[in-house]
Formats: sequence, structure tokens, C-alpha cells
Amino acid sequence: MCGNRSIEPSAPDPDEPLRRPLPLPLPRATSAPPMPDTQPTPFDRLGGETAVRTLCEHFYDAMDRDEPALAKLHELDEEGRVSRRSRDRFALFLIGWLGGPQDYIAQNGHPRLRMRHARVPVDIAMRDAWMRAMTTAMDEVGVAPDLRAFLLGRLADVADFMRNRPG
Repeated sequence: MCGNRSIEPSAPDPDEPLRRPLPLPLPRATSAPPMPDTQPTPFDRLGGETAVRTLCEHFYDAMDRDEPALAKLHELDEEGRVSRRSRDRFALFLIGWLGGPQDYIAQNGHPRLRMRHARVPVDIAMRDAWMRAMTTAMDEVGVAPDLRAFLLGRLADVADFMRNRPG
């Protein structure tokens, strides 16, 4: 059956930021500047950089408090908490992934999430612990229910993609 193969859409790339689709350019009758897309990104809806950094702080605080086995997989500070370096790096990544400034990529290159986490054993228990910490953080900072549901769905896809161990 040549030529009749269906092409399945690929799964979303968890390394790609959550961006709104860009419209195709349309011919313009005038030389007026294009109208900006007013659809807010998840970054915008969360409240920008400060709000995303606050979410990250709550995420790592929840991890330190409620998911100690997961926290121990990270670089820890002298007090045994997830380090400032780890917190800041994840915040920079999340800002870009949510559609904000792409400073993480400018500083660190492509995220290559699976490659960068290959040394970390990520099984179902660690995936679920990560999701519990993020859910707690979203609850603590009061992310709007519709945005929370959307983000947790996307983050669950990424967390499952990161699994590199059975079980």
C-alpha cells in the first residue's frame, strides 16, 4: 500500500517552551505595523518572572519538606536544602518553558532534559514525588484553577518523559 501511510503527530517536545502559535504572514494592503498577538502565555498568566520564581521557591520548599528522597537527588546547601544554584537554574528554565524570556537557553543552550538528568534515577516514585511537590507549590501560590490544570497536565507529560528507570 504505497503512499497511504498515515502520519501520526509526534508527542509534544518537553524541552520546547509553551508558546502560542505564530500566525502565518498575510499580505498587507498598507505598511502599518503588524498587530501584536494578545493571547497571554502561561508565563504572563502566572504573573511574570517574580511569580514564576516564587512558584519555584515553593516547589523546592515543598520538596525539602515533603519529598526528602527527591530533594537528596539535587545539589544541597550546607543546611541540607536544595541549593540556591539548583533553584535559580530551574527558575530560569521554567520562565522560558512557560513562554517568558529565553535566558536559560542563552546561558545554557538547549535544555536537553533527558541528557542532563541521565545521572539521576527517575522512576515512577520520583516522577510522582516531583509532581506532588509542584502541585503543592501551585496550591500554595494560588495558581488559577484552569491554568493549574493545564500546567499540571503538561508537567505530567514532561515528568513521565523524564523517567529513565523501570518502576
